[in-house]
Amino acid sequence: MEQEALLAQARKTFHTRLIDWGVLGYTVKKGVSVASNADVSQAVSKAIGDGIMSRVLDESQRQPREPLSGQGLGAQFEVAVCDFIADTFPHLGHLRPGDWMIKRLGNKNAVTEKSFAQYEHLAKLAEAVQSDPVLQAALGNDYVVAPDIIVARRPETDGNINAPFPVVDDAVAGLSDLRQRPAGEPQRVPILHASISAKWTMRSDRTQNSRTEALNLIRNRKGQTPHIVVVTGEPSPSRLASLALGTGDIDCLYHAFLPELVASVDELEGREDLAELVHTLVDGKRLKDIADLPLDLAI
Repeated sequence: MEQEALLAQARKTFHTRLIDWGVLGYTVKKGVSVASNADVSQAVSKAIGDGIMSRVLDESQRQPREPLSGQGLGAQFEVAVCDFIADTFPHLGHLRPGDWMIKRLGNKNAVTEKSFAQYEHLAKLAEAVQSDPVLQAALGNDYVVAPDIIVARRPETDGNINAPFPVVDDAVAGLSDLRQRPAGEPQRVPILHASISAKWTMRSDRTQNSRTEALNLIRNRKGQTPHIVVVTGEPSPSRLASLALGTGDIDCLYHAFLPELVASVDELEGREDLAELVHTLVDGKRLKDIADLPLDLAI
């Protein structure tokens, strides 16, 4: 029997978790069952949400439970996305070697401490702002970088760098963030490889939050820009387009159910405009499936 592909298996597991953990399910609003990622006030959102829901349930053969509400739903979606990355990306060492750290921050631990190489300087800025009311009033927290999920690469020892042949010695390459300092000296912090924003749905305010997070990562870095991506379960094509269209802030928008979304939009009667919009996003490489994310992180 042929072995199932890693990303195909991980995608099914991801969907199963969303159902079992109360993220993807049906809620009863005004006497009508509505998928938990749909907007009850929008007929199109409800129709697409139902289409996604039925396809995922058929695939997983699971029965939905009563969905979580409020922040609990969003938090569990973050956990599921983080677990998906942890289940896949570390297995791609033949494509992207490294000693990787994958962690959910959940917007609680802003990257203002000395946690990642590109943002170490924010620690000093945070100390200065906290001790000076004038700076607090002037800067606020515009410099804060707070991803939901991070992928970071730990620095390598000289032994690892020089394993195949001599690459570095004491006279060269002493400033690279990838090279760990010798024992007894202050050790270098990990390099932020990717910032992943997980948004179960994308109401208008959340779209702008994602853009703000991305721009802060770009503006406040010293060194290489990390991958900056958003993962969502939002069914509304117009809301997806509000973030996915254009370039310059996020690398790409990834959908938790892209094939299911496309099929659900294509079957809508009289809404060829929405189908065209979704296909434009996909063909333009602005909207991808979550199964594409691990490979894109290996670039």
